[in-house]
Amino acid sequence: MQSVSNRIPTRKRFGILALVFICVVINYMDRSNISVAAFAISEDLGLDTVKMGFLFSAFSWTYVALQIPGGLVADIFKTRILYTALLSFWSLATLLQGFANSFIALFGARMSIGLFEAPSYPTNNRIVTRWFPDHERATAIAVYTSGQFLGLAFLTPVLFTVLEFTSWRWLFFISGLIGLVFAAIWYIFYRDPNDHPKVSEEELTYIREGGGLVEKTGKEDKKGGISWKDFSQAFIYRKLWGVYIGQFCVGSCFVFFLTWFPTYLVKFRGLDFIKSGFLASIPFIAAFVGVLLAGFTSDYLIKTGKSVGFARKAPVITGSLLSISIIGANYTDSTALVIFFLALAFFGNGLASITWVFVSTMAPRHLIGLTGGVFNCIGGLSAITIPIIIGILAKDGQFERALFFIGVLALIGLLSFVFIVGKVERIEPEKS
Repeated sequence: MQSVSNRIPTRKRFGILALVFICVVINYMDRSNISVAAFAISEDLGLDTVKMGFLFSAFSWTYVALQIPGGLVADIFKTRILYTALLSFWSLATLLQGFANSFIALFGARMSIGLFEAPSYPTNNRIVTRWFPDHERATAIAVYTSGQFLGLAFLTPVLFTVLEFTSWRWLFFISGLIGLVFAAIWYIFYRDPNDHPKVSEEELTYIREGGGLVEKTGKEDKKGGISWKDFSQAFIYRKLWGVYIGQFCVGSCFVFFLTWFPTYLVKFRGLDFIKSGFLASIPFIAAFVGVLLAGFTSDYLIKTGKSVGFARKAPVITGSLLSISIIGANYTDSTALVIFFLALAFFGNGLASITWVFVSTMAPRHLIGLTGGVFNCIGGLSAITIPIIIGILAKDGQFERALFFIGVLALIGLLSFVFIVGKVERIEPEKS
């Protein structure tokens, strides 16, 4: 093993990871640009907080409903073709939002984006499971997951500036065009490990011997499709349910920042519009640092001989604990302290955001895409419910109850990872 790893002449897996990272940045730009445009849309179309809550959640209605089918699609179709199509269609739907003149039109466009983004994260997980050995996988997942934080950290001030000098419609025009261009780039440069013309046999061996699933093991190699027995495997294990519940809670904190956070700063805290754009970037930068630290720390603990359970759980549990600090923003009028508590909570959310590593490590080998779909489906329920609940809790213009609610969910997530997940190991279904 060591002799093989010492003579690796190529590192194509890192180039593949860079492509996935950019896809995630675009993915989350197209999810979150509506939060930046929210107050402009609200004023232009005459929408109250309850309607905006439903509009924020519209993306997730189709996204969540299609997570399990999306996981199956990730197991069936070639990644190069699938991702090119997904990027093209969700980017087109993003662009079309710029032409919307009613709540119904925007709601439909947001649902379309959710439809085409549904298979994206199960596909991301299949890519790193194929391209990376076990001891590098948490870092790989952390790197591409960090795209959702780093991209928004730098893009949020840019989007605020675009909105200030143009209109909310141009946010969607620009975002959609960027995605369409990158769809072509993805098709040109992405290949699966065995199809990549420039990857060396030594690198393939290194990945394979480290536990990477270089050979295609999903349903794309089977003509019989998925059976009900296969389908049930994603639901019958307690440890998987622990991860599912934990992901819902981790996602709830993230959803607040992805949807209501700019409105919280401008309307509740009364901050200047442009200043809010720059202050809003601070928690995203903190979350970016958190997710990278989680991945590097988790893989480092594996390399130093710590158990898989400890190495994978420690960042998630610590991050969930820190996320509870979001409640602290309710007890200060200082803008600096408000941003501190929110940044600390989002840093913790970043630490906890490597939860995909549990799917990669624990899911049955032939059902990684399906298990990832179920995982993302249940976690994605937070993106449907949380924006609506916050819209109702903040109907009178007060966000204190909303922040307390997010803090309680972080505590529930912590308890789920501690007491329900149990031993972190690959599930091997019994053969009948």
